Amino acid sequence: MSENFRLTIRAVRRAAAVAAVLATLGAAFGAPADANTAQAGAVRPQPADVYVSPYGNDRAPGTLAAPVRTPERARDLVRKRLPHQTADLTVHLAPGTYRLSRPLVLDARDSGRGGHRVIWQGGTGTVLSGGRAVRGWRPVEGGSGLWSAPAPAGVRDTRQLYVNGVRAQRARGPLPVTLTATATGYTASADTLARWRDPSDIEFVYPSGEALWNIQQYGLGPWTEPRCPIGSARGTTVTVAQPCWDNSTRRVEFPDIPGRSINMVGPGKLTGGALPGYVENAYEVLDQPGEWYLDQSSRTVYYRPRPGENLRTAAVEAPALEKLVDGRGTGDAPLHDIALRSLQFSYATWLTPSTSEGFSEVQAGYTVTGADGWKTQGLCGYTPGGTCPYASWTKMPGNVSISHGRNIEFSDDAFTHLGAAGLELGTGTKDTTVRGSVFTDISGNGLEIGGVDAPQPGTDADLTRRVSVTNNHLYALPREYHGGVAILNGYTRNTTIAHNQIDHVGYSAISMGWGGWPDKIAKPATANVSRDNTVSKNLIFDYLQALDDGGGVYTQGLTGSSLADGEKITGNVIRDQWGLGRSVYTDNGCTYVTVEGNVLYGAQANVLSKHTDYRDDLGNNDPTRIADNYWEQGDRDGADKGVVTSGNHILSDPREAPADIVAAAGLEPRYRGLLGRTYAADSVPEAPTRVGDFAADRSVYVTWNPSYVTGGAPVTSYTVTAAPADGSRAVSTTVPAARFKRTAYAVVDGLANGTPYTVTVTAHNRTGTSERSLPAAPVTPAPTAGALPDASTGVKANAEATVATVSWTPPKAAGATPVIGYRITVSDGRTVEVTGRDVLVAQIRAKGMLRVVGGLRPATAYTFSVAAVTATGTGPAATASVTTPAA
Repeated sequence: MSENFRLTIRAVRRAAAVAAVLATLGAAFGAPADANTAQAGAVRPQPADVYVSPYGNDRAPGTLAAPVRTPERARDLVRKRLPHQTADLTVHLAPGTYRLSRPLVLDARDSGRGGHRVIWQGGTGTVLSGGRAVRGWRPVEGGSGLWSAPAPAGVRDTRQLYVNGVRAQRARGPLPVTLTATATGYTASADTLARWRDPSDIEFVYPSGEALWNIQQYGLGPWTEPRCPIGSARGTTVTVAQPCWDNSTRRVEFPDIPGRSINMVGPGKLTGGALPGYVENAYEVLDQPGEWYLDQSSRTVYYRPRPGENLRTAAVEAPALEKLVDGRGTGDAPLHDIALRSLQFSYATWLTPSTSEGFSEVQAGYTVTGADGWKTQGLCGYTPGGTCPYASWTKMPGNVSISHGRNIEFSDDAFTHLGAAGLELGTGTKDTTVRGSVFTDISGNGLEIGGVDAPQPGTDADLTRRVSVTNNHLYALPREYHGGVAILNGYTRNTTIAHNQIDHVGYSAISMGWGGWPDKIAKPATANVSRDNTVSKNLIFDYLQALDDGGGVYTQGLTGSSLADGEKITGNVIRDQWGLGRSVYTDNGCTYVTVEGNVLYGAQANVLSKHTDYRDDLGNNDPTRIADNYWEQGDRDGADKGVVTSGNHILSDPREAPADIVAAAGLEPRYRGLLGRTYAADSVPEAPTRVGDFAADRSVYVTWNPSYVTGGAPVTSYTVTAAPADGSRAVSTTVPAARFKRTAYAVVDGLANGTPYTVTVTAHNRTGTSERSLPAAPVTPAPTAGALPDASTGVKANAEATVATVSWTPPKAAGATPVIGYRITVSDGRTVEVTGRDVLVAQIRAKGMLRVVGGLRPATAYTFSVAAVTATGTGPAATASVTTPAA
C-alpha cells in the first residue's frame, strides 16, 4: 500500500468522523439538551453561529459543514460577527475533548450586544481540558509493580495525575526521621531526607482537626491544613522554604494573649510543636497502588497501578494549565451577556503551593503570602504597616474565573478534576447564575462568590450582587486543601444559594461573610456592604468529614443593617455532621442573621448564636433570630439581649420532620438527574485519614476520619489492622461502615499485652480496597484497671410534651482511658446508649453534649441520669429532672 493511499484512507476516515459528529450535533439544534437549557430557551442555529469540533480546522470558516478546531479560534470569529449581532449568537462545541494550549480569555469584546447573548453551547462529553496525555508507560526494572513514562511536553510541574478520570494520590508517607523545630525549619535525627532523590520536591503537610486520643493537631487551627515545601536538606539540617515558613510560624501574637495571633483567626504558629504530620511528593514514599510522583529533574512520571489498571491502555492525564476560562472584565469594561452551557471543565492545576509560597492557610482556602505577609497582610490597624483592609488575605484562584462579569450564566456544566477552586465569580460579578451544574473532585473550594478585598467598595462596579446559585450538586471535595468549602461567599448583596445538594465534603458546606474576628478583642466586626443574602432549601449532609470547627452553613461578620435585610438561612435540611462544629455556625461578629424553618440534626450542636455586640457599650448580643426550626438542641424560647429564640421543636426522629420542608430541600425534581452523573470510572475509596488509637487490656481502640471520597459507590466497611513491632502476625478486624458511623471507633482484640502495635485502616466499596491510611502512633496494650471517669457536670433537660433534650458537659477527668460513650438512664426504666464522634472529641475540648430522648408522656415528671463510659468501666451518674408539659 502506497503512502499516498494510506493518507487518502486516513482522510476519508477523518471526514467520516467529522460528518458523524456534525450529524449528531445538527440533530440536536432546535431542541434543548435538558431541563436547564429548556428553562433558558432552546438553542437554535443562527447565520452568525460558530461551529467547533475536535476534528475541525482553524483555517475553516466555522460553519456547520466546516467547523474550526479550537475554542480560541471560535472566539476570534465571534468577535468579528458581534458588531452585526441581532440575536443570540451561539458557539456550538461538538462532543469531544478540547485540549487548550492556553486559557480561553474572554473580555468585554466577547460580550453580547443589544441585549442579546453569546452562548457557548456544548453537549454530553464536551470537555475543555488543560491536561496533557501521559503516554509511553513502561515497567520500572526492579520496581515491584512501579511504572514510568516521560512527562508530557508543557508539564513542567503539576500537583495532580488522573488515571481513567480517577485522581491518583501524590506519593505520601510518615516522616522517616524525628524532627526538632528551629528558626528556619528543623534538625533531623538522621540525614535520611538529605539522601532522598530530590529533597527540594518534598512537601511537609500539617493536618489539623481536633486533637483526639493520640492524634496530633499540626495546623493553624482545627479548620486548616497548611503545606510548606522543603527549601533544602543538608545533612541533618532541613530548611523549610520561605516565605511559607515565616508565614506559618511567625504570625504576630498579642503580647497579653499567648498563642493568639493578632489576626485573631487562629494561633500564631503551627501547633504540634510546628512539626509536620507527614511528607508528600517524594519518590521514596511511592509505596502503594494508586500513588504517583513526578521527577522534575529527569522529566519522568512514576505511578504504581491499582489492581485492574492497564497503563498500556489507560487514559492518563497530567494537568498543565492553571486556568481554563479566564473572564477578564473590568469596572469600566465588564464582561457581560455570556452563557456557558453543557461544558465540562477539567484537568487544570495550581502551582503556587509548590513554590516557596507554599500554602499557609488562614481559613477557607485564604492564605498568608509574601515575604512580610506574617506581619502585614490583611492586618490593617493591628500591626505597623498592616495592609488594608483587615482580613484581606490571598484567595485561592479559580480554574474557571470571572471578574467584573454581568449577566453571566453557567448551566448544565461540570467542574471536575481540578486543582484549585472550581469556579471563581470574582469582585464586581452581577446578575449571574450558576444552575444545574456539578462540582466534584476539586482540590479546594468548589464555588467562590465575590471577595473580601473591598468590604466597602468605592464604586458600584466593584460590588458583587444578585448572584444566584441554584440546583447544583457539590460533593466529594475538597481533595487536596481540606480546609476548603463547597460554596464560599464573601462581601456580597442579594446572593441566593438555594436548592443545592452538598454532601461528602471535608470541611464546611457553605461559608458566608467575613471580617467578624475582632470581637475576640472586644472590637466590632468589619463594616461591609453585605445584605439581603439568602441560604434556602439546600440539602446538606456528611460534612466536616476531614476537619473541625465549621458547619453545614458557617457564617460570620456583619450580614446587613437590620434583621430585615440581614442574612436569611431558611428551609434547609442539614444532617449527619462528623467533625466538631454546628449545623448552622454563627461565628464571630455574626449580626442580623435569621435561622428559620430548618431541619437540623446529627450534629454536636445545631446553632451557635450568642456573641457580644461590640458596636456599642450596651452589653447586648449580636441581633439574631432563631425560629420555627426542627432540631435537637432544644433551647427554650426567650430573648437574650438581642438573640430571640422562639417556636422551635425538638426532633427525636428525623422521620418526624415536616414533610414539606424535607421534600423542598435540595435539588428540585427536574434537576435530580444530576445525582446520577459520573465523571470517572468507579474506583476504590480514598484512604481514611487522621487515625488515632489508645491501648487497653489485650486490645486497641481505634478511631479515624471516614472516606468521604467513595469512588462512585458507598463505603461498605473498614478494616483495622494492628501490626506488632516484633514482626509477628498482624491482627485485623472489619467493621461495617454503618456501625462505624454510629460509634466512631472500632476495637481490635486478641493482642499481646506489652507489645507495641502500629495501626492502619483501609476502606472498602464494591470496587475494592483503598490505600492503607497513614499509621497511628504505636500503642502498647496493658491491663486497664484504674480510675473510672468522673461524673459529668451541668446536666440539664428541656422538655416538650413527648420529647426532651438532655445536655451535659463531659467529666473533668476521664480516668484511665478516654470516654467512648455515655449511658442515659431514664426514670421510666429505659437506657439510652450514646456514641458518636462528638462523644470522643467533646471530652478533649470539654464541649457540651446533647441527646434527644423521645417516647415521653405529657404532664409527667422524669429524671435523666448521665454516666460516662470508658474502656475501664462506667463512671458515676449525674442527674437532671423535668416535667413534660401537657400536650
